[in-house]
Amino acid sequence: MTTERLLGDTPASPMDVPTLPESLPSDAELPPDGGGPGTGEAVPRSQWQLFRRRFFKHRVAVAGGVIVTLLFVVCFGAKYFAFFPKNHQDLLLGPVSPNKAHWFGTDQLGRDTLTEMLYAGQISLKIGIAVALLSTLVGTITGAVAGYFGGWVEQLLMRLTDLFLVVPAIAILAIALRKFGQTDDIIILVLAGLGWMYVARVVRGQVLSVKEKEFVEAADAAGASSTRIIARHILPNCIGPILVNATLGIAAAIVTESTLSFLGFGVQPPATSWGNMLSAAEGNYNQNTHLLYFPGIAILLTVLCVNFLGDGLRDAFDPQAKH
Repeated sequence: MTTERLLGDTPASPMDVPTLPESLPSDAELPPDGGGPGTGEAVPRSQWQLFRRRFFKHRVAVAGGVIVTLLFVVCFGAKYFAFFPKNHQDLLLGPVSPNKAHWFGTDQLGRDTLTEMLYAGQISLKIGIAVALLSTLVGTITGAVAGYFGGWVEQLLMRLTDLFLVVPAIAILAIALRKFGQTDDIIILVLAGLGWMYVARVVRGQVLSVKEKEFVEAADAAGASSTRIIARHILPNCIGPILVNATLGIAAAIVTESTLSFLGFGVQPPATSWGNMLSAAEGNYNQNTHLLYFPGIAILLTVLCVNFLGDGLRDAFDPQAKH
């Protein structure tokens, strides 16, 4: 810069005037000392820091996650929280409305409804989690293999997926459960066998996009095996949609199991689920509405909170999300 310009004789060019950024990027933060050593530069957040930041800004999802966690704690810790033993009957008491001794009332056999709901929640939540895990595992493997290898492998796996998609699920479930039994393990296997297709289609689409990236081509050029490329390079970049679909699969499995139990094809006594409790209360809802309301509210609350949690995970994993 010349002496005349310093003295103000010649106006400085706009290109010579240093400018400050209007604001820091939304995904960067300054450390307590104002930046790097003597530079004042912003320190970018890691991917997991960004995930946590986006997720905790989604207040409904956070509330849903807290409620779902509480449901898991009180249901699977029922022996510590329940007021009465499981299946404790008082035939002389019969069905009564909610009161101080029985917060949710009692059923026809004099059993405490709250206690039975906690133990029934173990079966419903167990089925939801197990079905989501199994269907996500099968769907992820199927979609990843189809998307990565393409060709006849993709055509075969996707046509198989389409075949399962058009199967009338409730009818097949009812027939299978009648033939193989109506235990919770059989219900889990049958529901997972008819629920993996949606995950497979989502994962295939993600793999088709990620496998064209430069880091995948570099791993292939370096001699990495197909299994290593899929497991170490592709699937970690698809974890967002996979987790979201797994979360939503929990809600879908709980609703499906409740539907089957209400129709008489689900869990059979002495085991109890929320849907089974609804089915047992079917003939008494005019006189004892609490037997219908409380299990129904438990199903509704769980499904809503799991869906809210899934929405929050989807927004947190979406790099384009704006909050």
